[in-house]
Amino acid sequence: MTRFTISMLANACLILAGSTLLPSTHAAEPIKIGLVTALSGQSAQGGEAIARGLGLAIDEINARGGAVGGRKLELVSRDDESNPAKGVIAARELIYKDKVSVIFGGLDTPVSMALVPLMNQTKTPFMGPWAAGTGITRNGANPNYVFRVSAVDELVDKAMVQYAQKTFNSSKAGLILVNNPWGESNEKGLIAALAEKGMKPAGNEKFEGNDLDIVPQLTRLRAAGADTLYLVGNVGPAAQVVKSLERMDWKVPVVSHWGPATGRFTELAGPNAKNVHFVQTYSFYGKQSAQGEKVIAALRAKYPAIKGPSDIAAAIGVANAYDGMQLVAKAMGLKASAERDAIRDGLEQVDRHDGLIKTYVHPFTPSNHDALAENDYVWARFIDNQILPVELAK
Repeated sequence: MTRFTISMLANACLILAGSTLLPSTHAAEPIKIGLVTALSGQSAQGGEAIARGLGLAIDEINARGGAVGGRKLELVSRDDESNPAKGVIAARELIYKDKVSVIFGGLDTPVSMALVPLMNQTKTPFMGPWAAGTGITRNGANPNYVFRVSAVDELVDKAMVQYAQKTFNSSKAGLILVNNPWGESNEKGLIAALAEKGMKPAGNEKFEGNDLDIVPQLTRLRAAGADTLYLVGNVGPAAQVVKSLERMDWKVPVVSHWGPATGRFTELAGPNAKNVHFVQTYSFYGKQSAQGEKVIAALRAKYPAIKGPSDIAAAIGVANAYDGMQLVAKAMGLKASAERDAIRDGLEQVDRHDGLIKTYVHPFTPSNHDALAENDYVWARFIDNQILPVELAK
């Protein structure tokens, strides 16, 4: 055998050895999970809650060996500052630069609505853990890459009407809604929900997200005879509604979507923040399931400032993101893949999952990408800066 032949054989062996190492090298690469949410500004507390819920779930999944073939999950976050344009830029970076397998996010409905076309165009699975705009998941795309573990405006609106009638004997609804896509989504839903009860709004008013005085709109609603206000707005504007009511000395019941729960509502709204009743998808107060106790213990271990339920800010963000991540991991496991198309298909094939919020049975189908239904909501109030279920806040 010549020296040249020996050299050629050696090189061939090295190439063969290298090729056999490639799958194990690939298997060691982390599966990147993207997050686009408000991590600064008035809604930052909600964004941080989503990040914490994702982090807890990722820790659990990694501790049990990863999602697919021993590959660990890695969270890559971007701050959208509640700005749709910045959200789209952040999502593009995660898709094209970071090569994420799935994106969580869109705390604000306008941001989520801006992301939906990009998610479907790039065939990137998107899991919404907060924004409730009906059109986010019901977007007409086929196949649809957008999923959600959160409230849905259309269902929340029905719940708001039912709660207002049951709790306050409401017969004349005054709509006070933020003037953006989220407000528009709820305007349609509330009018439809009232129509089902044979009712029409006594008045329908809008406000801008940066308005500091909403007295004119509220004055018109009072003149129209509104006996209950149906509020849709995030922390800042919702607080201005409460402060404007105080200036008017108008003590009217306020039934709200969950916007006040996303940040510093009690600080901004003052003592009358407690008068607002709003919807939630989960509460860490009261008797917990084994899953709930486990999550509280994990939060306390990871974040020393958390001593109990009162320290878990924006609980819905934690709970929704936690369950959403577990469902994504289950989808990966079903398809034995972290490829984007496989995750999308796997989510529609999840049969059952014992989650934090509930036991999910066929949570997603080709015709329904919303895992939570109208019976999965909890009504709450702020008491001493704590979000308590209404039955515990009396």
